[in-house]
Amino acid sequence: MSPVTDTEPVVIVGAGPVGLVTALLLARHGVPSVVLEAAAARDPSGSRAICFQRDVLDVLDRVGCAAPMIARGVTWTTGRTYYRGDELFSVTFPDAGCGGVPPWINISQAEVEARLRDLAAAEPLVDVRYGHPVSGLRQDAAGIEADAGETVRGSHLVGADGGHSAVRDLLGIGFPGRTFADKFLICDIRADLPFPNERRFFFDPEWNPGRQVLVHQCPDGTWRIDWQVPADHDLDGERRSGALDARIREIAGDVPYEIVWATVYRFHERCAAVFASGRAFLAGDAAHLYAPFGARGLNSGLQDAENLAWKLAYVRRGRASPRLLGSYDIERRAAAEENLRVTTRTMEFLVPQTPEQRARRVASLERARTHPDARAIIDSGRLAEPFWYLESPLTTPSGPVDGFPLEPGAVRPPLPGVICPDAPCVVGGAPTRLRSLFGTRFVVLTQDERGADLATDVPYDVHALADIDADGVLRTALHAGPDTVHIVRPDGHLAAVLPSYDPEGVVAALHRACGRA
Repeated sequence: MSPVTDTEPVVIVGAGPVGLVTALLLARHGVPSVVLEAAAARDPSGSRAICFQRDVLDVLDRVGCAAPMIARGVTWTTGRTYYRGDELFSVTFPDAGCGGVPPWINISQAEVEARLRDLAAAEPLVDVRYGHPVSGLRQDAAGIEADAGETVRGSHLVGADGGHSAVRDLLGIGFPGRTFADKFLICDIRADLPFPNERRFFFDPEWNPGRQVLVHQCPDGTWRIDWQVPADHDLDGERRSGALDARIREIAGDVPYEIVWATVYRFHERCAAVFASGRAFLAGDAAHLYAPFGARGLNSGLQDAENLAWKLAYVRRGRASPRLLGSYDIERRAAAEENLRVTTRTMEFLVPQTPEQRARRVASLERARTHPDARAIIDSGRLAEPFWYLESPLTTPSGPVDGFPLEPGAVRPPLPGVICPDAPCVVGGAPTRLRSLFGTRFVVLTQDERGADLATDVPYDVHALADIDADGVLRTALHAGPDTVHIVRPDGHLAAVLPSYDPEGVVAALHRACGRA
């Protein structure tokens, strides 16, 4: 295998959202990619993943996909949880000064994929090849090759080829975890239902006793309904007998409806033993599978893509030490393990596996009817949010962290490792928002003009809060002091928060965030 050149691509296996976003983010850095998709065409049917979280919309904004998604999707800010006929609690996600980016939108994965495919087709640095299943891999210190009907060679390879990942199998990486026996039935129906734009979760409704139902609105008058059903559920049998119609009528009433898509699935809780092997990496469902309640699957996968893309680009272009790539496994496996902890707790409450768990679930639901804070004892799915890299080797620590808020929807304090808050600002005389400045370079936020001539080859932009934050909104969001310096990674996470401006300290934090420490 000959040495890899600057013109050779990153090889990406899988043309779903995670693979395409990885390719488009690499293109923003000027790095070419070849995307190998096993199928001759992606299946466009069904809603599949539908909930996109605010911070993930920022990732999609960096590839030019968010604005049409937001315009098209159904925005929601409130999730309600019911037990039988009683509302137990609601969670409202606050506006964190995000310049018009909603906390959540609902839009089908298939529609998002179609937009990403169009962007990839128009991008000269992205080459998508369908009907190319990968059957072999070889790598050495010079690069990596994939057998996919032809030999495709590149500097690195990203396996974004789903839960049945060929890349993971070829690398010999274990995928421990478990599969739950209970099934869930999904129906997308088109109907004019008198429901608000909310996430509605029902425990033990009379029309699905002992189990759960989740209802979401999607574009074009489509409603996504998830029922927990017995392990022996027969969808075709329900269609023939009329039981499926009766099930839908319990929610839709007498309103006319059309079934757009229906499927039954089992859910999984799995995490790859490692996310990297030499020059090959795993992302999205190839790296982790979660139960769907909490919308942590695709949202987390797109955060994998952004975490990996800037690191690959910086190493490829000589801007960072190759050690930077080792932080991908450290950071994103920690995120995956946290998501597993959260979703496993949820599923053990939703689908108890032991008599003790079942008894605790029933007792908790009954007690929640009068409990002053039902959220403290009821788990209907803790909704997705970015992981905080507090203990990452790339993060410059700023002292002990006490009282870090864990409740759903809480605004995270702007500590090193946490995703940087957003706020409106003015740059070059044009109104924008802070997160629009992120993506390819580090951003250094100082109080004044200092920092423009740091002794480093790490690409960065410096912005003086005195210039871009006339109203002080950004300072408040950042908890900025009179001389603090905030250093933001290309993926929007805070690499460091320094108490005062010190050129050597700023350079040290930049170098640490690039794997040079």
